[in-house]
Amino acid sequence: MSDKIAAIATGRARTGIGILRLSGDGCIEAAEQVFRLNSGRPLTSLPDRKLALGTLFDAQGRAIDHCMAFISRAPHSYTGEDTAEIQCHGSPAALTAGLEALFAAGFRQARPGEFTRRAFLNGQMDLTQAEAVIDLIDAETADAAANAAGQVAGAIRKRIDPIYDSWVDLCAHFHAVLDYPDEDIDPFALSGYEASLTASSRQLTALLASCHRGRMVQSGIRAVILGSPNAGKSSLLNRLSGFDRVIVTDIPGTTRDTVEQTVTLGRHLVRLVDTAGIRDTQDVIEKIGVDRSMEAAKDCDVALYVLDNSKPMTEEDRRAMGAALEAPEAIAILNKQDLPGAIEPSDLPFSYIIPVSCKDSTGFDLLEQAFDMLFPDDAPCDGSLLTNARQAGAILRAKKSVDSAVQSLRAGMTPDAVLVDLESAMDALGEVTGRTMREDITNRIFERFCVGK
Repeated sequence: MSDKIAAIATGRARTGIGILRLSGDGCIEAAEQVFRLNSGRPLTSLPDRKLALGTLFDAQGRAIDHCMAFISRAPHSYTGEDTAEIQCHGSPAALTAGLEALFAAGFRQARPGEFTRRAFLNGQMDLTQAEAVIDLIDAETADAAANAAGQVAGAIRKRIDPIYDSWVDLCAHFHAVLDYPDEDIDPFALSGYEASLTASSRQLTALLASCHRGRMVQSGIRAVILGSPNAGKSSLLNRLSGFDRVIVTDIPGTTRDTVEQTVTLGRHLVRLVDTAGIRDTQDVIEKIGVDRSMEAAKDCDVALYVLDNSKPMTEEDRRAMGAALEAPEAIAILNKQDLPGAIEPSDLPFSYIIPVSCKDSTGFDLLEQAFDMLFPDDAPCDGSLLTNARQAGAILRAKKSVDSAVQSLRAGMTPDAVLVDLESAMDALGEVTGRTMREDITNRIFERFCVGK
């Protein structure tokens, strides 16, 4: 990792500011071939993290921008190595010329995620913090950003490490008694071990319990729009999206497949899924779409049941309503309030019934309030919500192994049998933070990053 790397950290689009990021042994000295301080002093004379004005030169020595730079010396930097940033005007041409000058000065192009990979390998962060960097970049709501920021600060590691360390102590005691039976070592306090392992299992259960809320914060609430043909499902999707995402006509069966769109509804990130109108049909393609609509209702957080309020309910409406009521949560949306009503809301078996008009854009504030009540902000988004499927899978494997160790203790099995389960639990839990590192996993994680991060 001692070679010098460089990348454009802000992309190649026109921006107000463009950043060239550098890292590696000797990178500060090498950067002096490309960037010169206006003061005439060497770049190495700067104190850490103090911006200074200078000039950026291309590989032919021509001045291409007047900009700022700062340095951070190892180990007090993002990567744990000597680093520097050159902050230019965001001209793609100037940034490209500056990057080519850095290559001529002995730098190479950084690979995607290489700066953060170096931070991980140099002990500046663990894998949960590295993955949280991606989540923070991708965050679409304030809650998602706050939770990711908490994890960048180490919120998950702070919950995992004490559990892991307690298992290390238990394993050390087991090994000592097994390997040195003649030494004066305290005998196994089996009840104490069982209590300790049971407590750690409960802690892992609590962490896993945050997955559902964490997934909704990070990826969005999955809301499936159900109803009979021409009830206004696609109009609802278009209205919430703010543009014509799907085709809307008076012809029944226009929507034949599921269509997804992510929107923001108040403080909620919502993944809307428009579905084919539920009805009996002889059209083979439309029938497949109807079947997918029924399946989508089983795989959602909330069903939005859209009903044409201007017409009496039909058998198709009742069939769609039955599918909606099978969802974990359901909201009835009485559409077409701009027309005379033909449905009595009190006849509908829903806790939340929202009158709207997609044509006049009325009633949507009530829909937002319904989401607030169904998905309250009752869990702090401070990094404690588990949002990462890889981490959740490893924690679940660790919990299963430690539960097996508890059962082995209760069954009076030999200490070496208990150790097998406990060490399996440690291997799994170590994968969460990277203590037990698999190269294929780390490669997959850092490949998700953009160049320059």
